[in-house]
Amino acid sequence: MPAYFGEGTGQIWMDDVACVGNESSLLECPHNRFGNHNCGHREDAGVICEDAQFRLTGPTRCSGTVEVYYDGSWGTVCDDAWDMNEAAVLCRQLGCGPALGAPTMAHFGVGTGQIWLDEMDCSGSENSLSECSNPGFGIHDCEHSDDASAICAASQIRLTGPTRCSGRVEVFFNSSWGTVCDDGWDLTDAAVVCRLLGCGLPQTALSGAHFGEGTGQIWLSNVGCSGLEDTLTECSHSGFGINSCGQAEDAGVICGFPVRLAGPSRCSGRVEVYHSQTWGTVCDDGSDMNDAEVVCRELGCDRAHGAPRQLFMILNNRDKELNLRFRVRVDDFDYVLRDI
Repeated sequence: MPAYFGEGTGQIWMDDVACVGNESSLLECPHNRFGNHNCGHREDAGVICEDAQFRLTGPTRCSGTVEVYYDGSWGTVCDDAWDMNEAAVLCRQLGCGPALGAPTMAHFGVGTGQIWLDEMDCSGSENSLSECSNPGFGIHDCEHSDDASAICAASQIRLTGPTRCSGRVEVFFNSSWGTVCDDGWDLTDAAVVCRLLGCGLPQTALSGAHFGEGTGQIWLSNVGCSGLEDTLTECSHSGFGINSCGQAEDAGVICGFPVRLAGPSRCSGRVEVYHSQTWGTVCDDGSDMNDAEVVCRELGCDRAHGAPRQLFMILNNRDKELNLRFRVRVDDFDYVLRDI
């Protein structure tokens, strides 16, 4: 069977990928060395992830009002019983690092539309808010003035560059974004940034404004991390705004190997990896749901629905809801997932 999402071009970078499923990046999974394979592009691997069913609507991707997608529309979550356990699950699910706060009473403004969830009860160890107990969709006794919010650690840091996991390091402080000076910048510092953003291991810690010069303040300089910190501001540094740097010294990071899905949406398509300054594909030898889960999590998508070696998908549009049925053949076993 030809590649489900079409044949790629150029290099086939990875083969015999064998993820356990809990890795934060495809880079961490065992595989043949890059470019070593016995495949053709007819065997290009694909992944179908569930598009994110939760999001934060606010000043950054990792801070704002909690919203959930259900029955064809986005709605909010009531703050009854909302606390740091629920915020921790959501922040981790969105690849936004640890939770810093769980504000209530529409902290980021009053939402609109339905209030889909109420009385959320998480232990804090769940992979998704959808795993937490609740009375059911649309069952609540709230107003939008009770909308729940979350503030995640990654709301205070971002990478401005070609992908979510590579770019110029920027820090939010005193109500504005600024850059980090490259004095003392190394892989240990980069590791904190990559882990915080859910981007796996650091590949390169870059100096000299590799991703272009930023604007505004240079907030941090002489950063010295042990590598175990939860956020960059926990690392030693000269003090906010204290430096003798110019923007030509802005620090940058490349985390893992940039991964993308080339297909009909951000969360489904042919798996492609950026290596040696070019995009290439991944062979489907040994591909399974563990590999797919890692890719979906790395890209900030929700749980994996398919890791096609051979995959047939039927889409039915009923009342504006997308009902999916997958038949996935992996090795000698058939798995059928219905009404996901």
